[in-house]
Amino acid sequence: MHAPTITELNDRAREIFRQIVEAYLASGAPVGSRTLAKLGALGLSPASIRNVMQDLEELGLLASPHTSAGRMPTELGLRLFVDGMMQMSEPAAEDRAAIEEQIARAGRPFEDVLAATTAALSGLAAAAGIVLVPKAEVVLRQLSFVPMAPGRALAVLVAADGSVENRVVDLPPSLPPAALIQAANYINARLTGLTLAQAAQRLRAEIDADRAELDTLARDVVEKGLAVWSSDGGAQPVLIVRGSANLIDAGAAADLERVRSLLSDLDGKEELVRVLDVARAGEAMKIFIGSENKLFSLSGSSVIAAPYRGAGNRVVGVIGVIGPTRLNYARVVPMVDYTAKALSRLMG
Repeated sequence: MHAPTITELNDRAREIFRQIVEAYLASGAPVGSRTLAKLGALGLSPASIRNVMQDLEELGLLASPHTSAGRMPTELGLRLFVDGMMQMSEPAAEDRAAIEEQIARAGRPFEDVLAATTAALSGLAAAAGIVLVPKAEVVLRQLSFVPMAPGRALAVLVAADGSVENRVVDLPPSLPPAALIQAANYINARLTGLTLAQAAQRLRAEIDADRAELDTLARDVVEKGLAVWSSDGGAQPVLIVRGSANLIDAGAAADLERVRSLLSDLDGKEELVRVLDVARAGEAMKIFIGSENKLFSLSGSSVIAAPYRGAGNRVVGVIGVIGPTRLNYARVVPMVDYTAKALSRLMG
């Protein structure tokens, strides 16, 4: 179906459509012609309003859940409203204060700040809050190799923060124990204090410049020892979800299947991370309405997400909300945008 633009609607249709969407987003219930007539929509009679509503329905912007019910916006209609008609303003002072209160509380790990800020955003938006947290890069303090069965060794990494991680490394079956010792000595003498990515980059540079004091076998051990941490998904970002209970509101009883489907979507965190990665890669606010993203095609949910930035204005994560398609977009969109910018100030 052709998606109409705002300019294709005349003034009468545009005003009636706007009032229907705003009334629906406020109540979650279909809006009838008599309700609009009482609101004084252009001073029209219920019969005239019904004619316009029928035209809007034929354009795919409105739908009627029951024959005798009023109309409600379709996903296509909500997209048209969000992109072309929504009037946004700064978040209310009390909303800004609630967000800043969580961000300003000093002495906490940044991940705790993100979790608390996401919970606050969830409560304000009456939706589930979501945040994509970049996994902190491991800084190397020490790396050792423990021989196991032929062709395998256990790489034991001690990070600068004192954490210890183990990985199994596959090696040539004929590798002598001396190569493991040489590899560990090289790493601990030349690569300590670097992130794994930096260590791999320095190793490659020294090999290219023929300055790596390693024989071929030990070099293979070092490369595999550094690579195993990046190849096992350890660098995947952390997803925090807060306020799922907000999705079970007064209107949920009439649509339990949708709520159940949405909660299931939230459990499938790997898929949700992919959705948020779109916002991170695009470096701008993203609004997904219903089936625009296949993850939410069954639950009919919307996601509003904005990236936040760290040093050098580099995008490091994404924060936002997920809820029913009848979210109060005009209030929630600027709220999410404000939160992302506040986090960026904290990290900058």
